[in-house]
Amino acid sequence: MTSPTAAGAAPSSLKPALALAALGVVYGDIGTSPLYALRECLNPEHGIALTPDAVLGLMSLIFWALTLVVTIKYVVFVLRADHDGEGGILALQALARHAAADGTSPAWMLGVVAAMGLTGAAMFYGDSIITPAISVLSAVEGLNVATPVFEPYVIPLTLVILVALFMVQRLGTGAVGQVFGPVMLLWFATLAVLGVQHIADQPQVLQALNPWWAASFLAAHPAKSVVVLGSVFLAVTGGEALYADMGHFGARAIRQAWFFVALPALVLNYFGQGALVLKDPSAIDNPFYRLLPAWGVVPMVVLAAAATVIASQAVISGAFSLTAQAIRLGYLPRLRIVQTSGEAIGQIYMPVVNWLLVLGVVALVIGFRSSSALSSAYGIAVSVTMVTTTFLATLVARHLWHWNRWAVLAGGAVFLGIDLLFLVANSLKIADGGWLPLAVAGLVLGLFTTWARGRQQMREMADEDRVELAPFIEALLQDPPHRVRGTAVFLTAEPEVVPHALLHNLKHNQVLHQRVIILKVQATDSPRVDPAHRVSATELAGGFWQVTVRHGFMEVPDVPEFMKLLSYQRGIPIEAMTTSYFVSRETVSTGRLPGMTRPRQAIFTWLHRNSSRASDYFRLPPNRVVEFGRRA
Repeated sequence: MTSPTAAGAAPSSLKPALALAALGVVYGDIGTSPLYALRECLNPEHGIALTPDAVLGLMSLIFWALTLVVTIKYVVFVLRADHDGEGGILALQALARHAAADGTSPAWMLGVVAAMGLTGAAMFYGDSIITPAISVLSAVEGLNVATPVFEPYVIPLTLVILVALFMVQRLGTGAVGQVFGPVMLLWFATLAVLGVQHIADQPQVLQALNPWWAASFLAAHPAKSVVVLGSVFLAVTGGEALYADMGHFGARAIRQAWFFVALPALVLNYFGQGALVLKDPSAIDNPFYRLLPAWGVVPMVVLAAAATVIASQAVISGAFSLTAQAIRLGYLPRLRIVQTSGEAIGQIYMPVVNWLLVLGVVALVIGFRSSSALSSAYGIAVSVTMVTTTFLATLVARHLWHWNRWAVLAGGAVFLGIDLLFLVANSLKIADGGWLPLAVAGLVLGLFTTWARGRQQMREMADEDRVELAPFIEALLQDPPHRVRGTAVFLTAEPEVVPHALLHNLKHNQVLHQRVIILKVQATDSPRVDPAHRVSATELAGGFWQVTVRHGFMEVPDVPEFMKLLSYQRGIPIEAMTTSYFVSRETVSTGRLPGMTRPRQAIFTWLHRNSSRASDYFRLPPNRVVEFGRRA
């Protein structure tokens, strides 16, 4: 999908539509936080007396968390980190790598940037299984407010909704996405209306806009405040989606949706809940649904369930996109990617990722059984991601944008201090469930590093018996084999070296095609590559061509389409029906990679064995592919 940022300013007629679409996809997560955030802040287990001053202090903390973390940090500053129109932690990592390589940063900085980017990406997967579980479960729990009769059905109904959501992923989000915006607009409008009604009844709650109340609360409860901040953080989870989804809608549409709809509605609803608690302290059991009259609870549960499904959809789609980016950047093995839209390249479906997520989500719902219990596991992964975002964005601001050093250091220190405070608060919940997203992130990070290291080891082993291409062609032309009509495309990671598939083809078939293309498909750290700069080709002797094709990490590597572009740009008569593609299928045995421990070798071998075939990943026509096996 071409973003407005990447393609230029969107036509004025499309701007409201983009803002509405951004409202549906980007703000689903943070937009459903009122279902549980204030309730957890008011949890009696924190040991804080429910006085008017305490309620005002909590409301002030939530308001200023939204202001400082989401509005100022993400909306005002981080959205400026536009990498060819794309956002997200891996795009920010790519920008930070450019910044760290400017010659003024120490050599170790590149390693730190890579580690932080991968850590932030890995943490996203922990968030990806918790967000659907806590969001949908908190919505369905509203039925308990209507009548206790529904209590036995909360878990089964939640599971039905979640499993149905994951089952329809293979159909794509295009058709469903058309209703996301209007549903979320209705959701935010309802939040605002409910809040205004109760604020009018208790207008003194607006005193919480003054940061003095937040400071007073922290001063009055210095030890317990750290625990409470872990619950306050629930109000800003989902803020990182603003940057992650920038490539789909552009920074302007995301900002408009935040300032004109999402932020006012969230503040009004939180303050409405606070006003209700000031008037009726017993409402702390579920202040969100207590805002409603009895007849409105069930309709609100239906609307909340729709909103939480949308919030979950955004996270699931994000997991698909992040996985595809990681594959193209060399951090994961090839997995099956299904394009669900002929127009929007970003709309993909990954079966393996989808069913791993559904297993994790179902296990969470069955294991924790309530959104309150799940809230203990929520937040730690997001807070780590926010810390990495602040660090990388600060590096980009100083070394890539060349902002004033002292201004960058001061701003970075403020935001990093806030992020670290929330990280400490969330770390207190590790024993109660916060270990789960950390374990998921640790597993993913281990897979990232194991795959990257294993591939590097295999390349080093392959170098031991490499045959340089230029002298090989020279020797081949002195005693040429039989030539056959058509084009042979040999995929390789090193275009200067003779591909093993070419050596095997000569050995077994003893023929050579009229035209031989040694092709390297190279992923770049840019989201997309301009077609004018996609292909570079060098003609060698004897009908050989040395070709490198570049694609962005948001693009699908479609080799037949690349060949059409090569034919068009260089005038090479490459015809689809007379072109054959040759690939090598490597087999790895445990114990043959000396630079890795045996457990990591076993994991790498398993990943390699279960990766998708190169022919599928590069979208090669099945009836035109020749595959040769090779043992590494």
